[in-house]
Amino acid sequence: MMRRTLTAAALLLLALAGACDRGAREPADLDTLHEPCAFCRMMVSDRRFAAQLLAPSEEPRFFDDIGCLSQFLKGSPAPRGTVCYVADHRTRAWLPARAACYTRVPGLETPMGSHLLAHADSASRDADPDARAGTPVAADSLLRLP
Repeated sequence: MMRRTLTAAALLLLALAGACDRGAREPADLDTLHEPCAFCRMMVSDRRFAAQLLAPSEEPRFFDDIGCLSQFLKGSPAPRGTVCYVADHRTRAWLPARAACYTRVPGLETPMGSHLLAHADSASRDADPDARAGTPVAADSLLRLP
């Protein structure tokens, strides 16, 4: 009986550990009233410009501007297993930062002045009136992702 209990407890712990690992890879919920930027400490108040970094065994880190995420990654390389998400400027949906299309729009104000927007794809970018005057930017030039 004791052996079954120990086996059941071990299986439960393994299941919980696996659930935590899988959950860390999904975008976290952003509280735009209370979440400070992990780089500049300003409030992340506009999801259209937001980004987040999910490192293994750490709380999510949110950024108010894609430029803040970029600067953070230049100063603190992300550990292996880290996942980054950015918000599609038009739809506000979270998308993997590696897969996003980035645009620099000099005349558009962003929270920290990077003038960067992210979109899921070129169709989303083309449908966003704010991105029309912009120039595409390669993700590799912005984000040093693991």
